[in-house]
Amino acid sequence: MAQSYSPEARIPPFLSATLLYALWDRLRTSFWFLPSVMAAAAIALSFVLVRADAWPGAEAVREFGWLYRFGPEGARAILSAIASSMITVAGLTFSITMLTLQLASSQFGPRLLRDFMRDRGNQLVLGTFISTFAYCLLVLRTVRGTEGSSFVPHLAVLFGVLLALASIAVLIYFIHHIATSIRVETLLAQLATETRAAIDRLYPERLGHDPMPGERRTPAHLIPADFENAARRVQAERSGYVQRVDAEALMRLATEHDLLVRVEARPGRFVTERDAVLMAHPSDRVVERVVDRLHAALVIGQDRTPEQDLEFSIRRIVEIAQRALSPGINDPTTALYCIDRLGEAFRRMAGRDLPSPLRFDDTGHLRIITEVLSLDELACPAFAALARYGIADQDVVARLLSTMDLLQGATAPEVRRAISQLSEAIRRESEEGSREFDRVRFREPGGLA
Repeated sequence: MAQSYSPEARIPPFLSATLLYALWDRLRTSFWFLPSVMAAAAIALSFVLVRADAWPGAEAVREFGWLYRFGPEGARAILSAIASSMITVAGLTFSITMLTLQLASSQFGPRLLRDFMRDRGNQLVLGTFISTFAYCLLVLRTVRGTEGSSFVPHLAVLFGVLLALASIAVLIYFIHHIATSIRVETLLAQLATETRAAIDRLYPERLGHDPMPGERRTPAHLIPADFENAARRVQAERSGYVQRVDAEALMRLATEHDLLVRVEARPGRFVTERDAVLMAHPSDRVVERVVDRLHAALVIGQDRTPEQDLEFSIRRIVEIAQRALSPGINDPTTALYCIDRLGEAFRRMAGRDLPSPLRFDDTGHLRIITEVLSLDELACPAFAALARYGIADQDVVARLLSTMDLLQGATAPEVRRAISQLSEAIRRESEEGSREFDRVRFREPGGLA
C-alpha cells in the first residue's frame, strides 16, 4: 500500500516550526536584536529623508521658514552635537545595564538574568540611542557647504532634532525603569505572571482525546506488551536541557505513521548525547527520515526555559527566597514575599484537573505517552527547600505552614496527604529549636501568619 505523506514531510527538519519558533524566541529575547532592528530602520530612514529633501518638489516646504533655519554650518553643528552626545549616553546606559545585571545576579540568582536581558524597556532605550547616533552620522555626511555647491537636508536635520528630544524622554524613562526593575516586588510580580501563564498553558489544555478523564496511570492493556523491546530509542543529538516538546507535531507524525511515542525526557530534563529522549513503537516504521522529524519536534538548549517547564518557574522563586535567607543577605521579608507568590501559584494549580499522560488521536488510538507532574510533586520539593533554609526563622516557618494549610483545603486527597506529612515534619522540626513564645504561635491555628 502506498504511503501518504503530509506537506510537513517535505520540510527539512532544520526548518521545522518547532526549531523556527525556538530561534525566533532566542532572537526576540536577546539584548541585541531589537536595538539592531531599530538601528537598521534609522539607517534606512536617513536615506529616505535625504532623498526626499533632494526632490525638486521639496522646495515648497522651505516656505515654512520657522521650521528650516539651518545653514550648512548650523546643520553640521547640530548633527555633530546630537551624534556625540548619543554615543556617550548609549555607553553610559550600557554600563548601568551591566551593573544592574551584576547586582541582580549576585542578589537574586543568575537564572534571573534572562528576564533582565529580554526586558523590552532596556532594549528600547539602548536601541533609541544607537539609532539616533547612526541616523545623525549618516545625515551629517550629506551636508555640503562649499562655494557653488550647497545642500542642507532640512527635513532630515529636523527629524534628527526630534530624535534627540525623544532620546531625552527615553533617558528619563530609563532612569525610572532601571530603579523599579531591580525591586524584589517587581521581580516577583513578573515571575508570578510567568508562572500563572505556564499553569494556564500546560494544565487546562489537552492534546487529542482522553477517554478516561482523571486517570493518571498508564493502563497496561493500552501499551503493547513488547513496547520496551520493539520500540526504537530516539537519542539526543547533543547535550543540554530539553526546552520544548512540540506535542502537536508528535501527534501528527505518530498518526501519519501509526506509531506510539513515549516522551522519555520532559521539558526541563538534562540529557547527554545518546540519551533516549523518545521511544517510538514499532521500530520497523521508524526509518531515518522519521527519526529526523522526531528530532525536529524537540528543542535542546544550554539552559532551562519557563515556556513548558513549570518546575523551572517555581524553582526561580524558591531560589530568590533561599538567597534571601542566606547568612550573607539575611532578608526574611523577601522570603515571605516568595512564599506568598508560591502559594498563589499552587492554589491556582489546585483548581485545575491534572491532564492525562495519555494522548489519543481523533480515532481513539493511543499515540503519545508523556509525563505529567502532579501538584504534590511540584509543591512539596519547593516547600521543603524553603524549610531547609528557613527552619530557624519562625516567621518564615509560620508563613510556610499557613500557606500549606490553605493549600490542603483545595487539593485532592492524595495531594493533601503528601502536603500534610511534609507540614507536620516541618512543624516538629521547627518546634524543637523554637522559643516558648514561638511555640504558642504553632499551637494556635489562628496564630500562624
